[in-house]
Amino acid sequence: MKKIYFVGGSPCAGKSTVCEIIAKKYNLYYFKVDDYLDKYMKKVALNKDTLCKKNLSMTPEEIWMRNPTIQKDEELGIYKEIFDDVINDLEKINCDNAIITEGCAYLPTLIKELGFTDNKYLAIIPTKEFQVTHYQERQFVPYVLDGCSNKEKAFENWMERDFLFSKEIERQCESNKLKIMINDGTTNLDDMVNEVVTHFGID
Repeated sequence: MKKIYFVGGSPCAGKSTVCEIIAKKYNLYYFKVDDYLDKYMKKVALNKDTLCKKNLSMTPEEIWMRNPTIQKDEELGIYKEIFDDVINDLEKINCDNAIITEGCAYLPTLIKELGFTDNKYLAIIPTKEFQVTHYQERQFVPYVLDGCSNKEKAFENWMERDFLFSKEIERQCESNKLKIMINDGTTNLDDMVNEVVTHFGID
């Protein structure tokens, strides 16, 4: 496989921003899983009884008014379902330099099962306070929750789901001896970029 640097973690942690800067500065091919998430889910949904199929058929009310723990468990399951397709697409990329790729789909346990070592993977997760603050600033949030009978409760459930997801990523990183960065909003962006570059040994 080509030289690939994987940045996993949880939503609203700064993964995209950091990877975009690194890709531009070091002329790396940037692959963002979220840009293709709908495609991956629809492909998996062609099979029977998948979480992708179930999720795509649900209304915002059905998705966001559920127990956050159930939401977190199903989110983990969806990423497991699409993981092979993501890796297959990475292998098809034709580029002269290395690839830097990011997405919540890169669960630490799945990365470890592929045999990647610590210096090829890093997870970034936000503190709950940083996560909630920055989600509140994102313009797409009302559209995601459109159709929910109680948008305040739906948003609360969403934030709790992502917090639980981040704690699971942290647990998996510790279990598999993979590096994790926690973004609480106090670290300068340049310092975050430098830490990721140093960890991967990019030059």
